[in-house]
Amino acid sequence: MDLKLKGKRALVTGSSRGLGYATALALAREGCHLAVNGRDQARVSSAAAKISAETGAHAIGLAGDLADPHVPAGLVNQAARLLGGLDILVTNAGGPPSGAFEAFDEAAWQKAIDLTLMSHVRLIIAALPFLCQSKAASVLTVTSYSVKQPIPNLVLSNSIRLATVGLTKSLALELGSAGIRFNSILPGWTATERVTELMTFRAKQNGTTVEYEIDKQSKDSPLGRMGTPEEFANAAVFLVSPASSYITGVMLTVDGGMYKGTM
Repeated sequence: MDLKLKGKRALVTGSSRGLGYATALALAREGCHLAVNGRDQARVSSAAAKISAETGAHAIGLAGDLADPHVPAGLVNQAARLLGGLDILVTNAGGPPSGAFEAFDEAAWQKAIDLTLMSHVRLIIAALPFLCQSKAASVLTVTSYSVKQPIPNLVLSNSIRLATVGLTKSLALELGSAGIRFNSILPGWTATERVTELMTFRAKQNGTTVEYEIDKQSKDSPLGRMGTPEEFANAAVFLVSPASSYITGVMLTVDGGMYKGTM
């Protein structure tokens, strides 16, 4: 299938590793011009260079911490300037820390809100003028299947990501007339550095090993394993592509069947 992505201009945040990197790489393979982002300039530059070398695509690396209120607008403007516009925005950010409710004070909640909700809001606000000029504008927010089925010891993520889903659906309804599509992917447990960090936290709490915790969590999927970043990226690339031009307001669970509900 031709996804009609060749020549499209995309900004993928949180893309120096994990789900974001896999998505950026997959978009590059489809012929997109890319801006990748992460907090560390050396890591981001390396990711962009690796994508360019592997695919031949134009990829630039832009450093910036999305939890900083001043970063998202500058990041979007820089990406649009260097790419000559913007057709696709993938808003992805690292999740807040693990822990029980009593472990977090108000400052921790505010920091998590800035990273897990407001980064999406600020990126989208800054991108709208460019997306309105595109004939194939699409925004994908990356959340978690925890918005449907809360995950133990992730109260910050469980709570705040729900707001991002509400934002995504609201904007799909509000801005569809402007030709901009909004969707979200709710990934389940996927083999990334972030998940290794969470499994390390569990292992310390439970007195087990990281390998044990990964195996235990994998059994929660009917497929008996965690997903791969590439499997997530395949779904993400389709959703942002013109090939899915009549899909908007969708919250797609990519979790190997770990969510047990029917809605």
